[in-house]
Amino acid sequence: MMKIGMVGVGAISGIYLENLTQVFKEVEIIAVCDLIREKAEKAQKEYNIPKIYDTMYELFADDEIDIVLNLTRPYEHFEVTSEALKAGKHVYSEKPLAATLEEGLELVRLAQEKNLMLGGAPDTFLGAGIQTCRKLIDDGFIGKPVGAMASMICHGHESWHPDPEFYYKHGGGPMMDMGPYYLTALINLLGGIKSVTGVARTSFDQRIITSQPNAGTIIDVEVPTHVTGILEFENGAIGTLLTTFDVYNKGQARFEVYGSEGTLIVPDPNTFDGPIYLLRKEESEFKEIPLLFDYANNSRGLGLADMAKAIETGRSFRANHNQTLHVLEAMVAFKTSSDKRAAVDLQSRFKRENPMKPNPMTGIISQ
Repeated sequence: MMKIGMVGVGAISGIYLENLTQVFKEVEIIAVCDLIREKAEKAQKEYNIPKIYDTMYELFADDEIDIVLNLTRPYEHFEVTSEALKAGKHVYSEKPLAATLEEGLELVRLAQEKNLMLGGAPDTFLGAGIQTCRKLIDDGFIGKPVGAMASMICHGHESWHPDPEFYYKHGGGPMMDMGPYYLTALINLLGGIKSVTGVARTSFDQRIITSQPNAGTIIDVEVPTHVTGILEFENGAIGTLLTTFDVYNKGQARFEVYGSEGTLIVPDPNTFDGPIYLLRKEESEFKEIPLLFDYANNSRGLGLADMAKAIETGRSFRANHNQTLHVLEAMVAFKTSSDKRAAVDLQSRFKRENPMKPNPMTGIISQ
């Protein structure tokens, strides 16, 4: 039983707390910490967590804790993760790995120096939807992969999120916020990325919050909010990716993978389930494909449970830092390419980990 200390009790923490206390049976949250103590107290009461700490340093000093779960805001990821690693803790972080590539590289260096596991979200690629798509592609149902097209389209978070400002500050924006879902799914379906050619713009210099409790607050936008470009994969496939907070559209996600023998419509990579549709060259229309793997519900925490199993057994884990660093480098490359008006070759290399293995006991991760 791996023991978890959670830093940050924000909006995303609820589903982690629910799954890590009720679904995944090989981990136990024993401590929480938040700058607003009332949030930690609420989590403790609702989920029967033994300990509350006022500072992350107090939590890191707890010898019982094996893994730190970093649920802070993106621009805080580096400080929290680096201090946890220095304290000898394995770290699983919400996306992205860090707010800059330099920070991400330093975190990986620290983890390797300390011989600690580091990685993190998103873990939606481990769910039934993307894992089924991976099997279809790996088993040749669309033939040789030729390309992919993915888009995340919305008009930002200020109309519904209770505290949306950080989405428009350092470490935010549609690529850093939602890009991890799409890029993580893409590299698990098609393999590593060789180069990125991107264009990035800030369409609106200011945003007005219309959601409560901060309605009327004006946000100065510091990051690109419309980012698009081309991905060249190591296997020769070519992908296009669009992420935007500037467009009105009823359908947020679109994701297709093209092959020499057919086309696969991939589900929203921000979810764990389907639907999945396959068009083979000999067919005249798409057919829905049943899910072939476990974890079709919102299973956030699955990647952390896999990390715990990896620590216990000595194997690598699927949402590791090789993946989160590769995704971070690709995201940063969109703006770098836009600024330079040239393609950017990625320095990191990514090799897919083994696919998930079904287990009749939900919440117990197979080796």
